[in-house]
Amino acid sequence: MEETSEKHGKPPGERSLKELLELGIVVIDKPSGPTSHQVTAWVKQILGARKAGHSGTLDPKVTGVLPVTINSSTKIVPALLKAGKTYVGIMHLHGDVKESDVLKVAEEFKGEILQTPPVKSAVTRRARKRNVYSLKILEVEGREVLFRSSVEAGTYIRKLCHDMGVGLGAGANMKELRRIKAGPFGEEHLTTLHKLNEAWNHHKETGDEGLLRKLVRPVEEGVAALPKVSVKDSAVNSITYGANLGVAGIAQVDEGIEPGKLAALMTLKKELIAIGVARLSSEDMVKLWEGEAVNTSRVVMKQDVYPKTW
Repeated sequence: MEETSEKHGKPPGERSLKELLELGIVVIDKPSGPTSHQVTAWVKQILGARKAGHSGTLDPKVTGVLPVTINSSTKIVPALLKAGKTYVGIMHLHGDVKESDVLKVAEEFKGEILQTPPVKSAVTRRARKRNVYSLKILEVEGREVLFRSSVEAGTYIRKLCHDMGVGLGAGANMKELRRIKAGPFGEEHLTTLHKLNEAWNHHKETGDEGLLRKLVRPVEEGVAALPKVSVKDSAVNSITYGANLGVAGIAQVDEGIEPGKLAALMTLKKELIAIGVARLSSEDMVKLWEGEAVNTSRVVMKQDVYPKTW
């Protein structure tokens, strides 16, 4: 069993408030009205952060889970953007439709679908494949349909409602929408801009870190869904300088890593070093004696936290 030295690094739970704010994520309950960009800018302003980023745009009227990364945590935004999302919403039908027909059409929109982004979107309008992992009709009352859906990143729920309306022959539009999960973060992690501001002011006035620590989550939680490769202490520093991870530097490997897919590089103290693209499967990382295992793409940890051995 590979060991780690107490002289270098520290478990995420032992970070100072300054370190936590450098490597932190705040999960905001986005209100209806402002854009995701505006909400992110307010988080940045409240915390006095150098930079901030969010993990997937919500339309101004849409509410719910908006993870906001701060400072060095912005490096993991690509991983969060690719994570699946879950929504609850209300679809308004433009004509009278039997509930049995609504349930039938909903079944047809599960699995892989072909979707063209709506006109008011920030991407090129061309048909693309997206996965609808689940689509459950919770209640039908007149022309109002309450539903819950888990989808692949980049799926437009507004367009999903429109296309279901076409399938029903009556037409439909998305009336209300709330995101209840984004990657590893759900409603149980939420806070508001008001509470974040209160916690910051309380800390500034009293020096008490308690409230703020409850709201700012360590960056490691943002890669909870990624498979992990634990790295020997001797290999950590070279990765922070941009080196790829070689097989010789691996201490432990999660199952299920596939070549070409994202993986999180971790210290043996569970600190996030970087995210990268696997070049080998989990099995090959364990059995091979040499070669590159993961190409480093985004370095999160500061340089020289661990000793230089190269």
